[in-house]
Amino acid sequence: MHIPERSRPYLFGALSGLLLTASVALAGQFFGTSTTFPRLSTFILTSLGIDLSSLAFAQVRDGALTGAAFPNWQLLFVIGIGLGAFISARASGTFHREHLPELWVSSFGSSQKTRLLYSLAGGSLAMIGARMAGGCPSGHGVSGVSQLGVSSLLAMAMFFIGGITTARFLYASPAAPVSGNNSSVRSGRSGRPDNTQGGLS
Repeated sequence: MHIPERSRPYLFGALSGLLLTASVALAGQFFGTSTTFPRLSTFILTSLGIDLSSLAFAQVRDGALTGAAFPNWQLLFVIGIGLGAFISARASGTFHREHLPELWVSSFGSSQKTRLLYSLAGGSLAMIGARMAGGCPSGHGVSGVSQLGVSSLLAMAMFFIGGITTARFLYASPAAPVSGNNSSVRSGRSGRPDNTQGGLS
């Protein structure tokens, strides 16, 4: 069944809402993913014999945020996100391998080490921020906003502001005028055009 691309956000958003409703009604669980990662980290460290019991983090809610509550339903939820995305991409014929995105290459070059370092740094900052905020875009954005939680609405606003600001900072490029018409070609930091044209403001 073909679903028009413009209709997909509304359809899949509605389906996500129904899935959240079913999750709460049947299992008493709201969506959330970020807590899985500190749980996994503490689970690994504890398995290696490292004592974390003296940390304040390990004492919150009787260790509910640590590996003591691991594995649990949230781990399956996180695995399901990746698995579901893979199945969906394969089924729709949009799956393809890509070592580095073209936009990244045009701005930072083709070094995979650079990409790895940026990814590790960005992922670490995102995880620290999610735990400081008490949730991630799925926890705050789906579960919290669906309950009209003020903290979740504020968190989502900050997520958008932070994401847009970071993207504009990383991928900002000056507009180079093109002779003969009133358009411009944006070039990345490497100086190569990315074939995006638009009118001068």
